[in-house]
Amino acid sequence: AAFGASGAIFQRMLRNPLASPDVIGVGYGASAAAVTGMLLFGAQGIGLSLIACAGALAVALFIYAMADAGKHTGPRLILAGIAVAALLQALIQYLLTRADVRTAGDALRWLTGSLSASTWERAGLLAAALAILLPLLVPAAAKLRILELGDDSAAGLGLAVRPTRLGLILLGVGLTAVATAVTGPLAFVSFLAGPLALRLCGGRSNLGSAALIGALLVVAANFIASNIMPTVELPVGVVTGALGAPFLIWVLVRTNKEGT
Repeated sequence: AAFGASGAIFQRMLRNPLASPDVIGVGYGASAAAVTGMLLFGAQGIGLSLIACAGALAVALFIYAMADAGKHTGPRLILAGIAVAALLQALIQYLLTRADVRTAGDALRWLTGSLSASTWERAGLLAAALAILLPLLVPAAAKLRILELGDDSAAGLGLAVRPTRLGLILLGVGLTAVATAVTGPLAFVSFLAGPLALRLCGGRSNLGSAALIGALLVVAANFIASNIMPTVELPVGVVTGALGAPFLIWVLVRTNKEGT
């Protein structure tokens, strides 16, 4: 649910179906911080989760600071996020090559995204965070509807555009960070949930439906991962990645045909 709602926030705020947290670099911030904590400091459990959250927040603020330039903040944010994601991915690969095999294996399993290491302690951390963040989706949805009209129109209606955009980014980052800290970066859940919710709801998507679709995607992917191969339980991230990659290609093809 956290992944789905976060993806919908970024996609609607930036008016771009490609602008999900795992595409524009926010997810890589959590991943890079978590891998650094695991490989260099031996972080585990709650400590690892907190490091991942801090990394996602720091990277998101850095990307926003680079991109915040008036009317063109949205496109700049996407481009800056892609560039930062590439740098962080290179950092992750470097750290993995410097680690011993056993520690690197643990980090790789976390980077794939899995529910197999879930514990009640992690579930409690996620539940506490969502109890704070999910109610904020109600005012966020109202702000998004105004912001989707464009910066000039939103400002004309009395909306403080820059503070509102920053607040929405922080909410989206918070949702992505707490989910990534518990499960690892589940590929494409944030990217898929918003567009699927939009189609299933007849073009009237909202953050609640995106959150529900995100939850259903993870449950379905977990079921497939547990049952598709009788002798091997695949990580959930493998299944979500296999589902998301063709959808990403389809979005790109459709965008090219529409000339946008």
